[in-house]
Amino acid sequence: MDTLQRRFPEEIKAAVARYPAGRQASAVISLLYLAQAAYGQLDKDAIDEVASVLEMDPTQVRGVAGFYSLFFERPHGGYVVQYCNDLPCALRGAEDFLPVLEEKLGCKAGETSADGLFTLECVMCLAACDRAPMMQVNLEYFHDLDAATLDGLLAELRARAAEDPPRRAPFGFGPPSEMAGAAPATGANPAGSGPTGQGG
Repeated sequence: MDTLQRRFPEEIKAAVARYPAGRQASAVISLLYLAQAAYGQLDKDAIDEVASVLEMDPTQVRGVAGFYSLFFERPHGGYVVQYCNDLPCALRGAEDFLPVLEEKLGCKAGETSADGLFTLECVMCLAACDRAPMMQVNLEYFHDLDAATLDGLLAELRARAAEDPPRRAPFGFGPPSEMAGAAPATGANPAGSGPTGQGG
């Protein structure tokens, strides 16, 4: 494994410089994003490397990585599809729509599609219960899904991926720097909507 310090010295320096001297551990989330973008996963080697850079215990770093749903111990698709099927969304048809989503993605919940493009996860509450069935794709929200809107959305995501493959870290700090500024898909999602833009 290439070391993060050798590959991305300026990015690491910038992340650590955001915090007071001796508080470099505060940059742990930034470096986890960086490591995931570089390696596609946060396995033991990646965790140990981040811990070494920040002079932290690997157990502490692993605890942070394990807390957040968009950090992954195993390889995942460029598009991480998080689909809410808890009770409020299920009452609006989310549970019945899940098999449709699985069929169109080509993978079951907890799996990655054969082309490596999509990873599907079922999650509890994305704060948009009134717009179910809904899902979060990386950091974009898509509401009021049905088979037709889903077809259009997935076609758009696949077309975008053909031109510019999605980054392996869904959001955050780290190269390539443009991953934080990728143009959003349109599909069923109103421009600018997201966790703070729609609520249930």
